[in-house]
Amino acid sequence: MKLRPLHDRVIVKRIESETKTASGIVIPDNAAEKPDQGEVLAVGPGKKTDKGELAPMSVKVGDRVLFGKYSGQTVKVDGDELLVMKEDDLFAVVEAK
Repeated sequence: MKLRPLHDRVIVKRIESETKTASGIVIPDNAAEKPDQGEVLAVGPGKKTDKGELAPMSVKVGDRVLFGKYSGQTVKVDGDELLVMKEDDLFAVVEAK
């Protein structure tokens, strides 16, 4: 199954965080927090402005993004857990140095 987001929504796959601290302590799965970073898998066409024009999206497929821990709606697609969220729910795009 393939998802095609509508309007100003994006499909994001969480990027799993490290399960070990810098000092080497292993964090059990039940104590680990959900990651707040992900990769954009699909982007909607954009939101219509008051004038009826389509405002382009700020993110593109492949971008690594930051979002709130409770942002978006979780959906399961082919065994993968994905998030569907509005572009407004994204905090930032992580850029390489």
